[in-house]
Amino acid sequence: MYTSKPVSAAAIVLAASLSAWPSLSALAADAAKKGGASQVELISGSKLSRVTLTKKAAERLDIKTAKVVVDAAGIMTAPYAAVLYDLKGNTWVYTNPTQFAYVRHAVVVESIKGERAFLKAGPAADTMVVVVGASELYGAENGVGH
Repeated sequence: MYTSKPVSAAAIVLAASLSAWPSLSALAADAAKKGGASQVELISGSKLSRVTLTKKAAERLDIKTAKVVVDAAGIMTAPYAAVLYDLKGNTWVYTNPTQFAYVRHAVVVESIKGERAFLKAGPAADTMVVVVGASELYGAENGVGH
């Protein structure tokens, strides 16, 4: 994308999501043939959903995770690559509570330094978050490609 104007992070995530649509379409085609590459379930008592992928779908999307950590000063940090901006500018990460299951979790980013996001609020320390494949999970959660 070439532009002389600043581009918002939300626009970058949207562009990344749009570029992932063919991958999600391929997953949808597999889902039709093999009984589903992904399953989206509403979490009881919440407006959020759990996205569960088959092993093959997770491999195709090349899902990678890292831990939320607390630094020496007691500040919670996560890889900035894990932070996802929705169309309203809200910030999220996808947690990985169990193998091949992913749940979107709201975060409040205090600052960004290099490749780390310093969080005012978010998942607990040692929580695994998605650093590669979050935009594809967001698309799957919202029915892109289905």
